[in-house]
Amino acid sequence: MEIFLKAETWLALLTLTFFEVVLGIDNIIFISIVSNRLPADLRARTRNLGLLLAMGVRILLLLTITWVMKFTEPLFHVPHWISEDGSISGRDLILIFGGMFLIAKSTREINHQTEGEEEDLDGGNQKKKVNVTGVITQIILLDIIFSFDSILTAVGLTNHVSIMIIAVVLSIGIMIIFSGKISDFIHKHPSMEVLALGFLILIGFMIFLEGLDKDIPKGYIYFAVVFSMSIEMINIRVRNKRKQAKEEAHE
Repeated sequence: MEIFLKAETWLALLTLTFFEVVLGIDNIIFISIVSNRLPADLRARTRNLGLLLAMGVRILLLLTITWVMKFTEPLFHVPHWISEDGSISGRDLILIFGGMFLIAKSTREINHQTEGEEEDLDGGNQKKKVNVTGVITQIILLDIIFSFDSILTAVGLTNHVSIMIIAVVLSIGIMIIFSGKISDFIHKHPSMEVLALGFLILIGFMIFLEGLDKDIPKGYIYFAVVFSMSIEMINIRVRNKRKQAKEEAHE
């Protein structure tokens, strides 16, 4: 407990929590989109359960930090035109397959939007159970993919696992608080959902390239995300004002 009497401990905790939330933004958007395919009465419970289980997995990874760090060791070598350093590690494989998963899932969700495919979510209890299980599994898998970057960042900031765990708990709590509002907003505005899915494809491609040790400046991508979503927010406001003006004119 003596470490919590030091100012650098609290600074490390605040910094880690901030990084966990920032790195979890992509996760929140993905969770919001996949949970919106569930019946309304199951969405919040499924999101929260998925995030809590993901938190448990992330804490487990932190408790086995020595084992996790071994994932950065090369497993085999490849030509330099495939990977910058000519080797592929366990972390690289997770990022490569994770990026491919995110691209495939986001593309499928866009197809659902464009083709107007709707699953029978009001069918039997078995159908709902399968959907909930599938959504929770996807939340956990994606959280594991994003966990490696956050764990490596945490190791670089502090050597105390207890601080890392507290930062994870705080960040998951923040995600639980805001995921519902983000989910409702995305569900209410389909154009924002399509835009978010497009950027998830871009982020999936970035994760895939990162697995091949390609240096992609993340700042440019996140700036593009924020800028495009800001423009879409303005478009939504303009459409709402025009709709309101038409309704007032008819009255």
